[in-house]
Amino acid sequence: MRVAAFRLADDPDGSRRVGLVLGDGSADAGGWWIHPFDEGTDLVELLAADGAVREAAADAAAQVDGLRPDEVVLLPPVYPVAMRDFLTFEAHVDGMERGHGNPGPPEEWYDAPVFLFMAPHAVTGAHDPVPMPPDTERLDFELEVAAIVCRDVRNVTPEEARSAIGGYCVMNDWSARDVQGKEMRLKLGPSKGKDFATTIGPWVVTADELDDRRDADGFLDLEMIVKVNDEPVGADRSGHMGWSFEQLVSHASRASWVKAGEVLASGTCSTGSLAESWGRNGALVPPPLQVGDVVEMTVERLGTIRNEVAPAEESVDPVAPARRRTRLEASA
Repeated sequence: MRVAAFRLADDPDGSRRVGLVLGDGSADAGGWWIHPFDEGTDLVELLAADGAVREAAADAAAQVDGLRPDEVVLLPPVYPVAMRDFLTFEAHVDGMERGHGNPGPPEEWYDAPVFLFMAPHAVTGAHDPVPMPPDTERLDFELEVAAIVCRDVRNVTPEEARSAIGGYCVMNDWSARDVQGKEMRLKLGPSKGKDFATTIGPWVVTADELDDRRDADGFLDLEMIVKVNDEPVGADRSGHMGWSFEQLVSHASRASWVKAGEVLASGTCSTGSLAESWGRNGALVPPPLQVGDVVEMTVERLGTIRNEVAPAEESVDPVAPARRRTRLEASA
């Protein structure tokens, strides 16, 4: 089952509806349409519902007239209560490390699935323009798969975690690499290098719909492709993750709550970002994203997100440098 959050094209900003997506899911006009669920339906609660209850709701929605793509605006499937982005693709880690003169993943990478917390209020819809953030000349994308958590868990095993994953969607973790690099040299962050936009969508595919795409180790195995201006620039498979999504939820829940409405992401797949290519090539090839570039990401069975880099929407003041203390300068 595919479930989308949307508003009608003429709805006021802030409106939010939930619908069943039918059709082949292609990006072409007419390739899919949305059948609204009853007013007040909550997407995360629907994902958490018993399968029979969810199917009954879908059957009822399917009887309602469908809305064409040009009649709706797709919204982020959830406005997350929290977002955690993991680092699970070994080949991507290798490429990034080469950019720092350290080929090969650090040995610590193999110990546990590390993650960073992201800005949940920065999510954007599948086709929203993404304004160029300030202070960057190295705007980048990151091709990922994200899991939507549908029930609260704590200290769960991977087997127990499986029922907490309501479904999956495509994610683009937009990154200002030069800003990010400065922050991480201070052993903190990234913060402003990441907090301006994260695209999730176009809808959520329920976990049960993907049971036939698990490999021998139980990993979700889907083809992942990214294009810039309609030219393929990267591809991988989610089955190349070092840990399964169930293991990610389990790890996140160790001595901590993982809450319904959270988004947990795979991290960038191999060749799923420009920075990895920069690390392997030793140069900014392909070039950083510019205003007018269109980034399109497709994950098998999950759909396609397509966003254009737009001009900056607002001007911001320059960052004030730190106050220097004379006595510290004298003792340096």
